[in-house]
Amino acid sequence: MYASGKYSSRGPALIPRMKTKHRIYYITLFSVVLLGLIATGMFQFWPHSIESTSDWTLDKRSVHDAPLVRLPVSSPIPERGDLSCRMHTCFDVYRCGYNPKNRIKVYIYPLQRFVDELGVPISSTGLSREYNDLLSAISDSDFYTDDVTRACLFIPSIDVLNQNSLRVRETAQALAMLPRWDKGMNHLLFNMLPGGPPDYNTALDVPRDRALLAGGGFSTWTYRQGYDVSIPVYSPLSADVELPERQPGPRRYFILSSQTAIHREYRAELERLKEENGEALLLLDKCSNLSQGAASARKRCYKGQVYDYPQILQDSSFCVVLRGARLGQAALSDVLQAGCVPVILADSYILPFSEVLDWKRASVVIPEEKLSEMYTILKSIPHRQVEEMQRQARWFWEAYFSSMKAIGLTTLQIINDRIYPYAARTYEQWNNPPVVKWSSVNSPLFLPLIPPRAPGFTAVVLTYDRVESLFRVITEISKVPSLAKLLVVWNNQNKSPPEESLWPKIGVPLKVVRTKENKLSNRFFPYDEIETEAVLAIDDDIIMLTSDELQFGYEVWREFPDRLVGYPGRLHLWDHEMGKWKYESEWTNEVSMVLTGAAFYHKYFNYLYTYKMPGDIKNWVDAHMNCEDIAMNFLVANITGKAPIKVTPRKKFKCPECTAIDGLSLDQTHMVERSECINKFASVFGTMPLKVVEHRADPVLYKDDFPEKLKSFPNIGSL
Repeated sequence: MYASGKYSSRGPALIPRMKTKHRIYYITLFSVVLLGLIATGMFQFWPHSIESTSDWTLDKRSVHDAPLVRLPVSSPIPERGDLSCRMHTCFDVYRCGYNPKNRIKVYIYPLQRFVDELGVPISSTGLSREYNDLLSAISDSDFYTDDVTRACLFIPSIDVLNQNSLRVRETAQALAMLPRWDKGMNHLLFNMLPGGPPDYNTALDVPRDRALLAGGGFSTWTYRQGYDVSIPVYSPLSADVELPERQPGPRRYFILSSQTAIHREYRAELERLKEENGEALLLLDKCSNLSQGAASARKRCYKGQVYDYPQILQDSSFCVVLRGARLGQAALSDVLQAGCVPVILADSYILPFSEVLDWKRASVVIPEEKLSEMYTILKSIPHRQVEEMQRQARWFWEAYFSSMKAIGLTTLQIINDRIYPYAARTYEQWNNPPVVKWSSVNSPLFLPLIPPRAPGFTAVVLTYDRVESLFRVITEISKVPSLAKLLVVWNNQNKSPPEESLWPKIGVPLKVVRTKENKLSNRFFPYDEIETEAVLAIDDDIIMLTSDELQFGYEVWREFPDRLVGYPGRLHLWDHEMGKWKYESEWTNEVSMVLTGAAFYHKYFNYLYTYKMPGDIKNWVDAHMNCEDIAMNFLVANITGKAPIKVTPRKKFKCPECTAIDGLSLDQTHMVERSECINKFASVFGTMPLKVVEHRADPVLYKDDFPEKLKSFPNIGSL
């Protein structure tokens, strides 16, 4: 009667019961299959490799513990090297594949000791300290993988940095025995000292098939552009001698030569230059009166006077780097570390990392045949440019030359950029020091002729406590069509900004930044909130500018993004009676400055003002609470060599009710100081960069008898 009566505890009565022996058989079979699947899965996802069983650790790099590999005499030798190799012909990019991080994976072969049939090693030095440091850096980097099946690039643990220590034939045989060699495809070799006497080839003589070569002495004849990587010759002094960074500027010597193995013809020419220019040129040589050794390698002499090397390099503006037996010279690294501008005379030399580094910013390259004209050529370079080159030289060393780690990882990054070009580092990232946030900033000198209108501009309003006037300025600026964001720099540490509910309601983001100190330079700080290329600097009492005037100023800036484009114009004059410069605020026919109380400029200049302003100008401005606008005019004019642009005829800008008590610029002492500013800044810059012009920019139809509704900017003030 009950449904449950048809079931037993073992299941439905209608299903035949399985015999015990069959049940055990199937259970056993199922268990074996299940264990097999589990084991397969663990083996599939567990890091493993036939050729690599552990990470590249310090323990594995002991030459004495490494397994011995004997090379038969009949071992194959790779081809000499294909000079036609390029990334698309000799490199398998498909091995690298796609990965979310756009980063190649690099495998380092386990260390082995290669010897010939007689037991003689292929290298007289084994694994050098430099190559050990290089492999350690790579193994600690994000490029490294210990899974050979995931690798895109393979690096042998065979040290070929110095060809002098190698047996060329046997080293080539050792390379050919590597399990994944495949005619050198996707393999990378590091070599800094190529060739040997008497010819000193500019590339490694070891036959290497299609392997990429990171070489330290390439010439235009041996360098495979876009395939090989030109690297520096590492200087061991980098690790042993610490040279503190020195402030750029004029130094005791103008030119210094410190290399000891210079060809006699070059030395004769340098001695002639020394005779012509006297103390401006210091010509050093090896010290003959010192015993040979590590200590003497760090000394240089001139007529019996001993100098410490490389410290003496910091006492010169320019340092000569001549070719020796090899094109690549470790002296280049020493010179860069000293912040001395290298003067490179090595015809056909491929400069280190020249694929990505702009050497014009850090060095002077002179043809060897023009060595006699070197002094004249260097004297023609402006002082300001020399200082920038000194800074860049030092930064190149810190970023790319200072260690084997820096050299190795830079090489891998260059190869990585070739394989993933859409994720490659930009020119600015390679060449601009990271202390300045260049990643989001483009120099206006390299912008398109007319930047697009769409991004608009960011208005930066500097204020202290004039809240009513500030709110009026915000309200007026908010009417400008191209305004993208409004940033208020609150410079009062003793008083909090008004509550959020009291601020004007505008149609763009409004951000208030509170400063830690009351400094005028705060208005030019490169705030992260400034996302547009264009910046409008405006004071909190400039209320008379109309939205048409501001929009027109922005349109003019778009056509001249490297200029200061502003409204209040000023002039500097030479006072013949006093013999110095004078600041002129009266209305004249000429303009050499526009005040940043109302001016457009590119945000690039915020970075230069904050981080690159020469001398103590910025500190002087903040101490005197004056002349930040003059300093910005000097800076822009000095960088661009161009005058500012005054826009619209208006000459009155401030609110009538703003009294002398409220404003700094109405104080008489303030005006006198501005003449002092011009003279001080000219002294610091070493020149007068301001340019005088007799024109301004006005809308084409603003004065014409034309219907107002057809004019683009009808509301242009006349006073």
